[in-house]
Amino acid sequence: MTEKRKGARSIKDIPNEILEKLNRGEIESVNLTEWLAVDQRRLLENLLQQNHRTEYLKPIVENVDQLKKQTVNTINETIGIGLLSLASKNSDDEFLLKLSAHPADLVRCWASYTIGRNNNLKIKEKLDRIKPFASDSHFGVREICWMAVRPDISKNLDESLSVLSDWTLHDNENMRRFASESTRPRGVWCEHIDALKQNPGLGLKILEPLRSDSSRYVQDSVGNWLNDASKSQPEFVIETCEEWLRESPGKETQYIVKKAMRTLKK
Repeated sequence: MTEKRKGARSIKDIPNEILEKLNRGEIESVNLTEWLAVDQRRLLENLLQQNHRTEYLKPIVENVDQLKKQTVNTINETIGIGLLSLASKNSDDEFLLKLSAHPADLVRCWASYTIGRNNNLKIKEKLDRIKPFASDSHFGVREICWMAVRPDISKNLDESLSVLSDWTLHDNENMRRFASESTRPRGVWCEHIDALKQNPGLGLKILEPLRSDSSRYVQDSVGNWLNDASKSQPEFVIETCEEWLRESPGKETQYIVKKAMRTLKK
């Protein structure tokens, strides 16, 4: 078994041969530094050359160049939506399937947008198809995939909460975390879900099964979910946390409650 590669701490310290492999899509990034260092335009160009789809390059790069704010996330989204649009026009489902199983994490991130922004899919189908991304071994793919479907989760909130409540019982911690993270009232780098800011009780069907979750990854998400809610409905969060501590006062619940109430005035 090969030893897991350790990533550099700053972009300038990434060895040239590693950066080259990342930009060719031959390896995954192993930390946030590498993830941010990948040149997504070059990665796209290499991907399209390798798959004989070079005619897709120009229209997508033009859309990227027109972005007012160019960040890893906005470029990621624009490339994903561009690939979806061009593949749809050309009935190129075969190519989209290749993206989903690609060795490069950023390509799989693009693939998650080809599902999340596909207007031909209903929300249940989107959530079903996003499962492999939600359980992906790579942190970047897991983070991007909930952003890709979040607008639809927000528009179809009741149905989404119902579907995702089943995910909270999954034996994979990444799936459980997706259920919580994708429905956070405020969230990070994304639009807020006003219905959950005003009435966070709607989210209890997601939160209740996770109140004593064994995974720190899930605990952090549940704590942050409730902390989001505390900004608009502090009483709800205080009451929920007090009830949880009464009924299940284990260390997992205590950790979640501390995180949930961290910005509430004593």
